Amino acid sequence: MEERVWLRDVGPRDGLQNERVAVATELKVELVERLMDAGVVSIEVSSFVHPRWIPQLADADEVFARIRRRPGVELSALVPNERGLDRAIAAKVDAVHVFMSASESHNRKNINKSIAETYPVLRPVVQGAKAEGLVVRGYVSTVFGCPYEGDVPVSQVLSVVERLFELGIDEVALGDTIGVAVPSQVASVVREVERIVPLDRVSLHFHDTRGMAIANIYAGWLAGVRRFDGSIGGLGGCPYAPGASGNVAFEDVLYLFEKMGVETGVDPVRYMDVVAWLEGVIGKPLASHARQVARGACEAT
Repeated sequence: MEERVWLRDVGPRDGLQNERVAVATELKVELVERLMDAGVVSIEVSSFVHPRWIPQLADADEVFARIRRRPGVELSALVPNERGLDRAIAAKVDAVHVFMSASESHNRKNINKSIAETYPVLRPVVQGAKAEGLVVRGYVSTVFGCPYEGDVPVSQVLSVVERLFELGIDEVALGDTIGVAVPSQVASVVREVERIVPLDRVSLHFHDTRGMAIANIYAGWLAGVRRFDGSIGGLGGCPYAPGASGNVAFEDVLYLFEKMGVETGVDPVRYMDVVAWLEGVIGKPLASHARQVARGACEAT
């Protein structure tokens, strides 16, 4: 293995938050622990937003309290404001994720603020988290297109990325919120972002609305990015982005890199066992390509 990528599973947060059927706290804890058993070392566990906004994640404090921690595993959470940061610190998270959009319309829909109004809200969160020695990651949504505005100028993306690093974040996650990106666009955006921040501080977060996510991840890898998000089973979406389907499935990303001979640190067999288990938990088939192949193989025998 001459290469290595770092894969983050956002399923427990970004995936489950869109599920209408409530998932019991003990099952969320079990999901995270099963992922760790499979070798996943970066997991976005939950979100410390107000429970009325995302009822599915109202038990974030309890989930973190009940997880049996493992050395070398980063457990992170989405944090919208200082109150959320207080809860995250009390829960002993390893990393804090803040978020905003590259397009004005989506930013207002998502957090009810303009882009300019968002920075003063994020500044004390980033600074407070850094003071506690926590890793801070900044999500930038609608990098490759907005459901309300269409194309988003790269200059606008760069402006947001630059301001977030000025606030003190450690890493930026560039999000294709509605799944409109194509490989050539990914390569172009990555080249532009590399002008202002090293690629070892950049991760890519794709949705698979048009079936382009794996191709886009490959384009990002060719461009030099080595950090990627995926969600178990392809669960997820964005409630403030009409037409946005689920995240790219972690297991499909895993298949891509394993077959390319790129080290991931994740056991594919054990991970697929977690996928099959989760399918039973949520009571519906998971749509990832890897799971469909595995399900077909089982039916054939």
